[in-house]
Amino acid sequence: MTTFADNKKARFDYEILETLSAGLELLGSEVKSVKLGKISLNGSFIGVRGKEAYLLGAEISPYQPGNSSSEIDRERPKKLLLSKEEIIRLSEAENTKGLTIVPLKVYNKGRFLKLDLGIARGRRKFDKRESIKKRDTERDIKRSLKG
Repeated sequence: MTTFADNKKARFDYEILETLSAGLELLGSEVKSVKLGKISLNGSFIGVRGKEAYLLGAEISPYQPGNSSSEIDRERPKKLLLSKEEIIRLSEAENTKGLTIVPLKVYNKGRFLKLDLGIARGRRKFDKRESIKKRDTERDIKRSLKG
C-alpha cells in the first residue's frame, strides 16, 4: 500500500470522529498523475449531492503538462464510490451542525486508488495549542532518553 497524498493539516485542524474508505472515479491521465504524487488535498472537502458523494477542491496536475489539452479541469469534482448506507451516513453528517467531511489520504489498494475520508469536528485554537505543547514535550522526552 503506497500513500500518494496525505492531508496532515486536516488531522491538526479537525478532530476525526469516524473514518471511511472510498474508491475514486478518475480519468486515465488523472490516475497516472496521482501515482506520480501530483495531487493536492489542501483545502478540499467532500460534498454530497443527491445520492452521490464528490471530492471537491482537490487539485490533480496534468500528467504531461505540455501535451495535455486545455479543456482538462484540474479541480473538477471527482465522484466517490461508496455504498448507499455510507452515503446516507455522510449526508446526515454534512447536515449536522459543526460536522464536516474531510479527505485524509489517497492510497492504492492493489490496483485501485482509494481515499480515506473522515467525519470531523473543527478544533478550537486552545485545542491546537494543547496538541502542539503535547507534541513538543514528547519530542523533548525522546531526545533526553536518546542522549
